[in-house]
Amino acid sequence: MRPRTGARGLHGAGPLTYVILILVAFVSLFPLYWTLVGASTSSTRISQTPPPLLPGGNLWHNLDIAWNQVHLGQALLNSTAVAGCVTASTVLFATLAGFAFAKLPFRGRNALLTLVVATMTVPAQLSVIPLYQIMAKLHWTDQLQSVILPNLVAAFGVFFMRQYLSEALPLELVEAARMDGANSLRILRSVVLPIARPGMAVLGMLVFVQSWNDFFWPLIALSQSNPTVQVALASLGGGSYDSDQAVILTGALIGTAPLLLVFALLGKHIVGGITAGAVKS
Repeated sequence: MRPRTGARGLHGAGPLTYVILILVAFVSLFPLYWTLVGASTSSTRISQTPPPLLPGGNLWHNLDIAWNQVHLGQALLNSTAVAGCVTASTVLFATLAGFAFAKLPFRGRNALLTLVVATMTVPAQLSVIPLYQIMAKLHWTDQLQSVILPNLVAAFGVFFMRQYLSEALPLELVEAARMDGANSLRILRSVVLPIARPGMAVLGMLVFVQSWNDFFWPLIALSQSNPTVQVALASLGGGSYDSDQAVILTGALIGTAPLLLVFALLGKHIVGGITAGAVKS
């Protein structure tokens, strides 16, 4: 029996495919490699022509300067707390709301979903002044809750989980669970969450990266004595026109390392979960 064309095309990737993949990987990884090169050399060497292409020997020296010039240790702890709380709450609330919008019939469901999605079109800058006034009245300025609470749930997360559960969760499973006498909490725990796990993992990764890289609102709500990573990096290297580029790149490398670690630990689980959820018998 002759093998099917689809199977042969899937398993018989030609040399051109590998060349393209290598080029894409090189283009994707080169900024990270250049950050490492810049962080391990001096600012004078970076500005020379041609620029260095191999790492130097100043990495630990630049790390010491960057770590002590701003509160990077405190910033890493703050960003971890903020990103962790925002990710956990967004994934939880978005999954609950997504399940309700996808599978629970109630009056005004489509209108309410449209309103939630419409909030994504409102620029974040419009809410800065009233949000800051609220935080000032609550005496939460320069405290982490001023960054965490406004981001406990996101319209994108609700829409994402609604779309995922609409396709991945058969309505018959929910109805069968109700016929067996399961209440809403039991259905959520035993039926919805196992099916929603791949989507929750992807949403969690996206929210964590977005929260870790958030700069605009933390810059307003926090100070340099209690910053997140991005706020601390804003004043790194002297903060002037003639700033130390090597130290700035070192700080960027420090701020990027936790994201790489999270992806290295969870990347296989996310990809595996997506693949498992996409396979149909």
